Amino acid sequence: MVQHEVFAQEIMCLQSRKSLPRNSSLIALNPIIDEKGLLRVGGRLKRGYLSINERHPLIIPKNHHVAILLVRHFHEAVKHQGRHFTAGALQSAGYWIIGGKRLISSLLHKCIKCRRLRGKYQCQLMSDLPADRLQPSPPFTFIGLDTLGPWSIVTRKTRGGASNSKRWAVLFTCLYTRAIHIEVIEELSSSSFINCLRRFISLRGNVKEIRSDRGSNFVGATEDLDVNVINVEDNPVREFLYDQKVTWIFNPPHSSHMGGVWERMIGIARRILDSMLMDLHSRHLTHEVLTTLMAEVCAIVNSRPIAPVCSDPESPVILSPNMLLTQKSGEISTNFVQQDIKDLYKAQWRCVQHLANIFWDRWKKEYLQALQSRTKWQSVVPDLCVGDIVLLKDQTTARIEWPIGIITNAIKSVDGRVCKVQVKVSRDGKPIVYTRPISDIILLIHDE
Repeated sequence: MVQHEVFAQEIMCLQSRKSLPRNSSLIALNPIIDEKGLLRVGGRLKRGYLSINERHPLIIPKNHHVAILLVRHFHEAVKHQGRHFTAGALQSAGYWIIGGKRLISSLLHKCIKCRRLRGKYQCQLMSDLPADRLQPSPPFTFIGLDTLGPWSIVTRKTRGGASNSKRWAVLFTCLYTRAIHIEVIEELSSSSFINCLRRFISLRGNVKEIRSDRGSNFVGATEDLDVNVINVEDNPVREFLYDQKVTWIFNPPHSSHMGGVWERMIGIARRILDSMLMDLHSRHLTHEVLTTLMAEVCAIVNSRPIAPVCSDPESPVILSPNMLLTQKSGEISTNFVQQDIKDLYKAQWRCVQHLANIFWDRWKKEYLQALQSRTKWQSVVPDLCVGDIVLLKDQTTARIEWPIGIITNAIKSVDGRVCKVQVKVSRDGKPIVYTRPISDIILLIHDE
């Protein structure tokens, strides 16, 4: 019935032993009609020692509903494997679907179970940089922070050996100059972090804005500090910043890629510290030694070039955060010229101002321009919508056990694209709403 419905003209030509029309989709298959009146592939395998279904498979049109049913049936028979498995099962059963590869790919793309097993995470065009990374400001006015560690240190020596304890570190990074500052803490508690933040502000000056993930010690500290907590999913509140107070902006949970500006600094600091600890025996690592190593890590990281190193001999100075922090562009000269007290003060402020001007001028021309291109996430994709059925990533369980939920809120960023969503799932029979980045979301069914 399907063949007579679609290939009526070809069947009439074959029955009357006439040539097929040149525009026929079957002309390359050299079709034949068997004793039951079914249209089969003639092909070039007539002399092969194969079954009738393998030598002359039945011809099925791709745009018919029967073709869709056949593809779904054999796709389930091969337990939702790829296109090659499904196409092989179809041909082994004696079916030749015209344009079958495209039909199989289309149906596999829409298969919900395949999306659950192998679907890709959602992504969106890389967002524009926030304003607090594009305008010059005093160092460590706008910062990002995170913790790293722990390390086991020797706290005191006893007759039976040594007493050990753990230490962590908080890394502060300036969003403008890309300088870092590291403070060692004794425990991952809000109280310990508050002391750490007070030491940092005492050394580096007041902070206007802090960005971080949702570490429990960070969230707990905001309850005791005089700061304005802003969640990135609170769009109306995000634009409202108080003057002369610290504003704390939290990234969504499980979105470390949104804090790449400090995550990269943590990776660099870890590699430098690992190299230092390789040459130091573990029993010699004390709190004082660890603090000294952290200071050396800061010095190394802050001396790194933040712009491509120029080979021009007329510009030998490397643009680094230390150029602004220490106001030293290189080695200190030992050639002194006799000056009076007036020249001392005049030369000092001019030298400081000159070095600062050089830094910010090169910062705009060399470093800032290097941030223009998008290294990944380079295309705009359709946004997730309220009502979409999605699979929520859960690192604690296997993928087949990840919960299925529905999007209840699609949160748009400043550029108007959805990068965060709120998903309602069922946990132990109770509905729970999670805020997650789209990088943890796999779309199953789009709400039309």
